[in-house]
Amino acid sequence: MADPSQAERNALAAIVKTTDPDVLRNLIKNARRLGSETVMKAAFSRLCEVQPGASPGSLEHDVWQSIFALEEMLRDERGKTVRLNRTRQKIGRDGERKTVSDLTLKSTPSEGFHDLVQRGYPELTFEAVVLRHPQDFDDQTTAAARVRLIDAGLDPEAVSPADGA
Repeated sequence: MADPSQAERNALAAIVKTTDPDVLRNLIKNARRLGSETVMKAAFSRLCEVQPGASPGSLEHDVWQSIFALEEMLRDERGKTVRLNRTRQKIGRDGERKTVSDLTLKSTPSEGFHDLVQRGYPELTFEAVVLRHPQDFDDQTTAAARVRLIDAGLDPEAVSPADGA
């Protein structure tokens, strides 16, 4: 990969400090127009990071980061707001941990799992969230998450490093 240009370095430096979702969406749009995959991915990652209200690094933050990320992807593709209503409703009823566990233990992967993997963001799947927060899940859920990622041709350690990086 080529070294980033000065304009890309400036954009990347600004992205790290930006917390306004609209500014980040604009940076994504401009980066796409200019063909800067590096800036586009960095702005998208930052957008997903700043949207959840929970503390970064928490299970709740990671769950909502995954939801917001997929909603943003679908919004961009469809040109209109898209909400993962069934997932949001289940979280409202059962909480983040149980929702993630239930979806991970299903015999078939969720549509969201496929969507995130196909778009190149396997680290945002609920399965990756489970592996980043093993203390919050039972052994059966953790094993199911690992198997699902392996079955999708992914390395669980690469998708969800133990240190959360």
